[in-house]
Amino acid sequence: MRVVLESSARLLRLLSMLQTPREWTSAELGERLGVSARTVRNDVGKLRELGYPVLGTRGPAGGYRLGAGAAMPPLLLDDDEAVAVAVGLRTAAIGAIAGIEEASLRALAKLEQVLPSRLRFRVGGLRSIITPVPFASGAPPVNPDVLTAVAAACRVGERLRFSYLSHDGATSSREAEPYQLVNWGRRWYLVAFDVRRADWRTFRVDRITLRTPGGGRFTPRPLPAPDLAEWVARRVATGAWRHRAHVTVFAPAAAVSERIGPYVGTVTPVSAEACTLDTGSDSLATMAVYLGFLGWEFRVDSPPELADAVRALAERYQRSLPSDHGGPVRPARGHRGTDRP
Repeated sequence: MRVVLESSARLLRLLSMLQTPREWTSAELGERLGVSARTVRNDVGKLRELGYPVLGTRGPAGGYRLGAGAAMPPLLLDDDEAVAVAVGLRTAAIGAIAGIEEASLRALAKLEQVLPSRLRFRVGGLRSIITPVPFASGAPPVNPDVLTAVAAACRVGERLRFSYLSHDGATSSREAEPYQLVNWGRRWYLVAFDVRRADWRTFRVDRITLRTPGGGRFTPRPLPAPDLAEWVARRVATGAWRHRAHVTVFAPAAAVSERIGPYVGTVTPVSAEACTLDTGSDSLATMAVYLGFLGWEFRVDSPPELADAVRALAERYQRSLPSDHGGPVRPARGHRGTDRP
């Protein structure tokens, strides 16, 4: 009886390994399972007898993999994979992609029903300490069909033709070489090379309307950055700024970079003790306050409106200081307080 159980458990492990998108040699499978190559071949034969389409190729580079069958085989997950799937389904259920919330909840209910108690405890523990950031109000959901089609084009290296709706409501025709999808908050962004504009672009997937047919296969190009997620986040953050500024900060560039982070602006060294900061914000008053929080001397190079905002803030702070009589300094008669936020 014990031998039968060990053999059945080994078959399940073998099936789980063959479900991964790669080929396994007999030697690799035998090493993982702790059996000989002959036993691996016998086990593969048993899986085939049970109806699993195990494909095999001969030669030094050959191996085994699970092919597509008429019916999907049971999905076998190890402990870490099962926990990852459960957490991912719960994340999807809060509406990151339009139309899959209910399906995600149904799948999650089925998965949690068959999870052993030790894994249910792990999933519950993660759920209790994870608080999702609420999605931005008005953030449009993504069509799952479009997202799936774009992901497939990224995977096989096929050009996309689509109509794109820009933030100002203008529609343009695009042909792009897709490389990677990046999820930031509720929005999905496509990193692609715009063929007609001959430059790298980020496209919000919810603004894409695909056209068929596509543009055929393409030869991959060197990526615009080693970390595409950071590249997208920086472009998205800076692209939404209403006001942009160029400021000289009298501090080492390395120290300023550590303080502001990569999404606030670009720091360029000028000397060992000074650097320039290209930054921006939706509010000049907010930018003036933030520059003061840096803790270093600085000079506003542009725009003049930011210099006015810094001056107004400095005057307001000055008026807030106690006078010689112990009370706050009051504005002079006729002062309108035009620098109020």
